[in-house]
Amino acid sequence: MTNENQAEPNGFAALGITGALLKAANAAGFTDPKPIQAHAIPPQLEGRDIFGIAQTGSGKTAAFALPILSKIIGLGTKRRPKTARALILAPT
Repeated sequence: MTNENQAEPNGFAALGITGALLKAANAAGFTDPKPIQAHAIPPQLEGRDIFGIAQTGSGKTAAFALPILSKIIGLGTKRRPKTARALILAPT
């Protein structure tokens, strides 16, 4: 039996983005994930590596930044001092 008052998560919430980060994404107008985001965010949140190729303006930056930010926020005060929280390599 399902509860009709309880809506299924959609948008970035369905991909696993939650809390303040989800609210900020929605406030910035990010409500519907683009294809690269829908494919890349869930495996990153599971701790898996991804390799994605997409055109300029397709949402790649949010596809890798939202899971990184989500993990950093999730650390709270558990992080160890003087350690890297994320490493981003970009071609020049």
